[in-house]
Amino acid sequence: MSIFGTMKTAVSGMNAQANRLGTVGDNIANSSTVGYKRSSTAFSTLVLPSTQGSYSSGGVETNVRYSIAEQGGIQYTTSSTDLAIQGEGFFIVSDPNGTPYLTRAGAFVKDSQGYLKNTAGFNLMGYPYGSNPPAAVVNGFNGLEEININDFGMVSSPSTAGSFPANLDKGAAIVAAGSLPSDNVAGSVITNKSSLTAYDHAGAKVLYDFYYTKTASNEWEVTVYRQDQATNGGFPYIGAAGTAASAIKSTATLRFDPNTNKLEAGAYTPGSAGPPVVLPSGSDKEIVITDPTDGATPAQEITIDFSDMTQFAAAFTPGKGIIDGNAPSPITDVEIGGDGLVTAVYQDGGRRPIYQVALATVPSVDKLLPQNGNVYLPTNDSGVVTIGFPQAGAFGQIYSGALESSNVDIASELTEMIESQRVYTANSKVFQTGSDLMDVLINLKR
Repeated sequence: MSIFGTMKTAVSGMNAQANRLGTVGDNIANSSTVGYKRSSTAFSTLVLPSTQGSYSSGGVETNVRYSIAEQGGIQYTTSSTDLAIQGEGFFIVSDPNGTPYLTRAGAFVKDSQGYLKNTAGFNLMGYPYGSNPPAAVVNGFNGLEEININDFGMVSSPSTAGSFPANLDKGAAIVAAGSLPSDNVAGSVITNKSSLTAYDHAGAKVLYDFYYTKTASNEWEVTVYRQDQATNGGFPYIGAAGTAASAIKSTATLRFDPNTNKLEAGAYTPGSAGPPVVLPSGSDKEIVITDPTDGATPAQEITIDFSDMTQFAAAFTPGKGIIDGNAPSPITDVEIGGDGLVTAVYQDGGRRPIYQVALATVPSVDKLLPQNGNVYLPTNDSGVVTIGFPQAGAFGQIYSGALESSNVDIASELTEMIESQRVYTANSKVFQTGSDLMDVLINLKR
């Protein structure tokens, strides 16, 4: 046996325990770090060749492991931009140079420029939401952008569809042809009227008047005019000297089933030209308002659904009109769903999808390379990055207003600290004993 070898083995043991204490210290220091994954130290032996009757002491080496795949607890917060992942996947973030990283630290806050930035200064990335939902690039970071909320401030969207139910009095008098609102002549009879507000391409409010006139048993005509084109004298839309004004007009014929008094079939005539075209039974009951007034190309078209219209023996009762579109309004908040859809919430209550948060994963999660700021880089050992959306395939769900806590167990770390301290002390005793033996050998010469 080599005394020097024994002392070197003891030093190797003390160094190994020092490494272990280092990982324990890091874990305890980051026990409150959002999304932190604990590290641990694994030991393996170093064996030197020995001969019969003579043993050569070896040593021990350490290998640091990261429990990245281990889920941390979910803690709820009051911020809608705090995000946590329950299940597999990582947020994709970028540093100021645009380099993408993976992280589970989802404490994002909107900065002065509108970016969602976490506490380490990394910006959350996602796919921009256009007219259709985005598609993920499964094998790369192409197409991802830093999410910027300010890019969508003060926007409006034109109305394209709505519904306007009402009950039409079955006992109302029939109005003869030639004096219907659609004829737009002096003396036109108005049986019932209601109005609905829509929005043009600039976000300006436009009021449309709906005229309901009974033309036959179980049959009604609906005519729509734009209210700001009304004129004085006679029917509101007659031009100067009693001539018909070129007012925007849409007309539909509604037919009711006499047994159910519900809408049976409808008809739509573009403008005022041509006879009504009867739609087959069971088809959609609607009217399309074509309005080129705001100058947009193509002209704005608004489809109004009448499928909930009724004809009971009761007074005319308009229902709640519902229509899409919104006036110019600033963003007051953002909502992030479990599927990663980022929705801008405007001051007037309107909502608009603007981004889709993507998640990434690798075949061997624990082989990712940790970097400063609680982020990770893929390596050859971790495998190729795969990108997808939350709640799709093996990817987990995003929780808004929540954070993933670290997976550090303080009790376990303190236990390891005590154990490491004891083993370190034992190794120092081996070293001290070897030193004492060396003193004996040196004293022999004296």
